[in-house]
Amino acid sequence: MKSGVWFGALAGACWGLVFLAPALLPSFSPLLLTSGRFVAYGLLALLLALPMLPRLWGKWQWQELPALLRLSLTSNILYFLLLAAAVQRIGIAATSLIIGLLPLTITLLGRGEGNAPPLKRLLWPLVAVLAGVACINLDAVWGTGSATGGTWEPLLGLLLALAALASWSWYAKDNAKCLQRTPYDSNEWSLLVGICSGVLAGLIWAGLIWLWPASVQPEAAEGDWQLFWGLNLMLALVSSWLGYLAWNACTRRMPLTLTGQMVVFETLFALLYGFIYLQRLPNLLEMLAIVLLLGGVMAAVRFHLVPEEGIVESPANLPRR
Repeated sequence: MKSGVWFGALAGACWGLVFLAPALLPSFSPLLLTSGRFVAYGLLALLLALPMLPRLWGKWQWQELPALLRLSLTSNILYFLLLAAAVQRIGIAATSLIIGLLPLTITLLGRGEGNAPPLKRLLWPLVAVLAGVACINLDAVWGTGSATGGTWEPLLGLLLALAALASWSWYAKDNAKCLQRTPYDSNEWSLLVGICSGVLAGLIWAGLIWLWPASVQPEAAEGDWQLFWGLNLMLALVSSWLGYLAWNACTRRMPLTLTGQMVVFETLFALLYGFIYLQRLPNLLEMLAIVLLLGGVMAAVRFHLVPEEGIVESPANLPRR
């Protein structure tokens, strides 16, 4: 379980980067950003999967295909499309406020697990996580509302972020179930999802060229296109492949209620990258948020390691693959 925490932190470090791309490329539509990112990811996943194709084909069962397509849509295509659209309307901070609620939603979805502690034991850690996310974004949300008052853009951005939250919450539970029954290891499963995502993104790109050609010809300078493909290649390698590899390894090592707490690292690293980009240190409110977030996660870890009767669970009782 301790290694699962490290894998969860690594996944958060990788995923925190995805909030930057829509902000750095405002002239590119969310649909184009999504298509470009996952076309690059699909090509990378196919390249990495080539040496293991005989082994993958030996394990292949056609009933796996619906799950792969479903996970590719919910965790990749749909989630990033909604997130990018929200970032371009309400900014990184306000969007991360909504996405930062993932520890709460995933924990609630995982309540039925037999090895999870009662929800009442997780109440205060969850309150701390929620308070920390609120502290991070309090000033930013007020600033967004005052800067864009009188328009529907903030409300639309809020709804898009909530939809992204729902999409990834559903994926987390669905993926955990799939990993329990699939014959593939974490890396193989991640690559298969990547290949499916690439195929879907390629079809979207082709559809854009056919039905909406103006969307693939944004008013962007040549340097923007270089940044577009450079960011997509980085996100393909770091955020998609490495991030989901680490997340699958995390998912195999801990119950879903604790896995949900690991998503808080995405918010923390998104905040860190934002500080580096803005070249400043966190203020007192942001420091308080970091303490609350890390404190909530560590408390949740302890409640999973130490049952209510005070006896530490043996590794044999913990889910592993």
